[in-house]
Amino acid sequence: MTTPDWTELTRFAIALAGASAKAILPHFRQNIAVDVKDGPVWDPVTEGDRAGERVIRAMIEAHYPDHGILGEEYGLKEARSPFTWVLDPVDGTRAFVCGMPTWATLIGLSFEGKPVLGLMNQPVVGDMFYGSPLGAWHDYRGLTTPIATRKGIPLSRAAIGTTAPELYRSVENQRRFQALKARAQLTRYGGDAYFFCMMAAGHLDIAMDCGLQPYDITPLLPIVTGAGGVAAEWTGGDMAQGGNVITAGSPALLEEALAVMTS
Repeated sequence: MTTPDWTELTRFAIALAGASAKAILPHFRQNIAVDVKDGPVWDPVTEGDRAGERVIRAMIEAHYPDHGILGEEYGLKEARSPFTWVLDPVDGTRAFVCGMPTWATLIGLSFEGKPVLGLMNQPVVGDMFYGSPLGAWHDYRGLTTPIATRKGIPLSRAAIGTTAPELYRSVENQRRFQALKARAQLTRYGGDAYFFCMMAAGHLDIAMDCGLQPYDITPLLPIVTGAGGVAAEWTGGDMAQGGNVITAGSPALLEEALAVMTS
């Protein structure tokens, strides 16, 4: 197979983001009905989530019918090619139902099982981040600039972003997180996927979350690595399958963080 056309695939991902925004935004800050998925924690879903994913899936099926699709709301369509799109139409639905503009649409593409292209779009703010083997960029209301992670920061001066401390549910993961937090300069909560993009753009030094699904992280990894960052699943699992993921601006910082978490 010839090398995929990353530029064309990125253009398509951007088009998907624009179309999904038009489907999602009419439901934002409208106090719409909230359904709750089965599970041990309160996990909301709205018609905004479902409408966004339906639009994205329809466009992929029309343009790339052989590509697979894995979406949070409508599950898996098996691939007939090496490509699978991985979708979370509203990552951060808790923020969405609270009217906070920290949710995001996540659109990822895996090639031969590896995350290779990813996009995060927040249409209220006007922020779009995307990455591929060609690099990583931030588009703010049409102004596009390349992004890069911050280097040379030790853990003692690092800023960490994670969704919420209570999501570190096991005793061991809570111990790991608290040990890392105690060594860092600053820890911020509530950013969901935004934190990974802030880290990629050099505003944070570590972004991490616990208990992720593939659609939570696959779209973000190409942004992180395209910007020069690194990532690990801190229990040794496959990041493309989700799990417990930590990303950092440099290999040295990631190594220092993992040493603290595993000590």
